[in-house]
Formats: sequence, structure tokens, C-alpha cells
Amino acid sequence: MRFFSLLLLLLPGFVSGQSVPPVSGCGFAGSTTLYKYRRQQWVVTDDADSRVQTPPASTFKVINLLIALETGVIRDENEVVRWVGKTDTTIYGYRPDIYHDMSVKEAFEVSAGWVFIELAKKIGPKRYRQFLTACGYGNAEVKKGDFWNFGPLKITPRNQVELLVKIYEEKLPFSKRSFSILKKVMITEEKDGRVIRSKTGWGMIDGKDIGWWIGYVEKDGDVCFFATRLTKPRTDKNPDFSRCRKDVTRKVLGENGF
Repeated sequence: MRFFSLLLLLLPGFVSGQSVPPVSGCGFAGSTTLYKYRRQQWVVTDDADSRVQTPPASTFKVINLLIALETGVIRDENEVVRWVGKTDTTIYGYRPDIYHDMSVKEAFEVSAGWVFIELAKKIGPKRYRQFLTACGYGNAEVKKGDFWNFGPLKITPRNQVELLVKIYEEKLPFSKRSFSILKKVMITEEKDGRVIRSKTGWGMIDGKDIGWWIGYVEKDGDVCFFATRLTKPRTDKNPDFSRCRKDVTRKVLGENGF
């Protein structure tokens, strides 16, 4: 499926629209949701899709890091988690490059899920539920294990953006220190006065792959928050799926001055 018509939304409703051609090689279903901070303006490529909940996959590491810091499960991003010795390669794939003792910062950067599963065991469902409810994170449904990849936790792209705005403003129940550490760890690009803080995610549900890229761009004193989510059948082995999460996002960001 192609990306749908770009709809510009000035709160509370639609005010104008323009067509967005598909990104070359990125014919996947999905949407990109932006929020222009200075203008208080939403930009969405598919409003209906932006309101559909799916598991957050590794994008959950954003709030997971805040919760781990706030609960004292880790002291800071440099705390090292010992390698557990094995992981389920049938569901997580074979990634020998991450099978070693690892700092939380590195685990965030390379998306080493096993590290955050170990942190989750110490945090526990009760504390997760309390924080997720207080933050308005998705359906706030949790259980033991990897609930952010395989459910029951789900979130919409629009909700992802709303939470990123609150993280930027530091209006969630976390300390300034926790916010500061997260914002530092999230930096993925710094160039020519433009800073991107972001996290990717790749999950599976109902026979489909789900690819996320969420974050925000700071440029020329303004900020633009984004959440892109693409989907494809698991039988579709198109190697461009991972790359296209960012290609699609960068295209829509560029068209909007970021």
C-alpha cells in the first residue's frame, strides 16, 4: 500500500492537505505522524492509522529507561548488565554481537532486548502499570516477560508523539536527572545544528512485521516530533523494510522544514 494523502491538522481539526508521493522502494502500509511544536500543528499521512494501537516493540525502551532509572533498578546509563548466557533466537533472531555483558546505554543504542528483559524482571508488572497509567502510555496493559514486543501492551503513533512532547517538556512523573540521562542516550544524529533524538523498533503481531521509528528533531530553535509505523506480512522478505522506516520519516520531515 502507498502512503496516503498528507493531512495538515491545526488543532482541533483539519485545515488543509496536499499529496505525498510514495518513497521509492517503500510501498509498505503505514503512516507518519508529526507534531510541529512551535506552530502546535499536527501532520499525518493517515489519520486513521495514527490512531490504531499495536505493540511498541523496542520504542518502549524510551519510557523503559526512565522507569528503570526512577525506580532505582539502575543507577545510570553506564550500569552494566551481565550476559544471561542464552536468548530465544527463534523469536529474537541470532545476534551474536550483542551476547555479552553490556551497559544500558549500549543496549539502548543497539536495541539489545535481553538487557531490558532483565531490567523488567526487577521492575515488575505492578510498578510498570503504575508508571504507564500515570504517563498515559497506550493501554497500560502489562504482564511478566516481554510485554512490549508480544503484548498485551499497545500504543498508537499519535500517542507516541504525545508522550515524546511530554518527555521534551519534562511533564511526566520522572526526575530531571532521569530526563537528562534519557535525552542524552536518545541522541542519534548531530549535524549542522540539527539534533535527532530517536528510537527504532521492530515487532511482530498477527502474522505481520511492525517497524517503528519515533523521536524528535531540534532545528533552528524549533522542534518536530515524529512517529512512523510501517507494516508488512511476515512472508514478505523485502530487505528494504528496516531502512524505509527512516526514509519515509525523513521525507515527510524534509517536506515540513525539518
